Amino acid sequence: MHVERVPVEVSTRAPTGTTACYVLGSADALLVDPPAPDDRIEAELDRVGAVAVTHHHPDHVGAVAEYADAADATVWCRLGREDEFVEATGAAPDRTFAEGTTIETGDGPVVVRDTPGHAPEHVAFETPDALVAGDLAVAEGSVVVAPPEGDVRAYLASLRRVLGLAPDRILPAHGPVIDDPRATCERLIDHRLDRERRVLAAVEAGNRTVEDLLDAAYDKDLTGVRDMAAGTVRGHLEKLAVEGRVRWDGAHADPA
Repeated sequence: MHVERVPVEVSTRAPTGTTACYVLGSADALLVDPPAPDDRIEAELDRVGAVAVTHHHPDHVGAVAEYADAADATVWCRLGREDEFVEATGAAPDRTFAEGTTIETGDGPVVVRDTPGHAPEHVAFETPDALVAGDLAVAEGSVVVAPPEGDVRAYLASLRRVLGLAPDRILPAHGPVIDDPRATCERLIDHRLDRERRVLAAVEAGNRTVEDLLDAAYDKDLTGVRDMAAGTVRGHLEKLAVEGRVRWDGAHADPA
């Protein structure tokens, strides 16, 4: 399937400072995650037949309404998330998708795959050659998975699901194309589980608040990212609490 990747400068906490959108198909194409107006996207609109997003975060949806209107394209959104989609994009959906929905392009089908975790409505778009994965995976570093939207348990399940799908490539929203999906997913899973072990050990050592746990569970300078690291710690505490491994009331953690 023909794929155009367009990294667009946009307000984002991602280190790249860009969010990549994708045009899938050489005709009746699916435009995924148009983050902001960009001449390179506009040059592709004549062949766009549909618009969709991996999730509703602002750096993925900023040009949905404008380009759906300009291309007279069918607007797709996650079933059950219509109101949130309209609020995020300003566009009313024409159709909804769920796990396994097929969106037809001139080059063949694109299949929707549920990949929650970074956000509850997060999906990926599977082509015969690659998985357009939004904020599910990055080639370097890690993905923020923070409450109230983020769910570490769901995120780990989504990464394991991608291992089962075994795509040839992952096309992420941030950073370079991932040519070794298995190694990347395994790295991200290992990273999460290692962070979880550190958080649990910090609780068992007597740390009770997120601020204290941050200093105990991270061995690096958190300048500029402390808020995101705090969200990560909260995410792990929620997972550990659901599993009965800690007690967590939203402010204080205790060993189970």
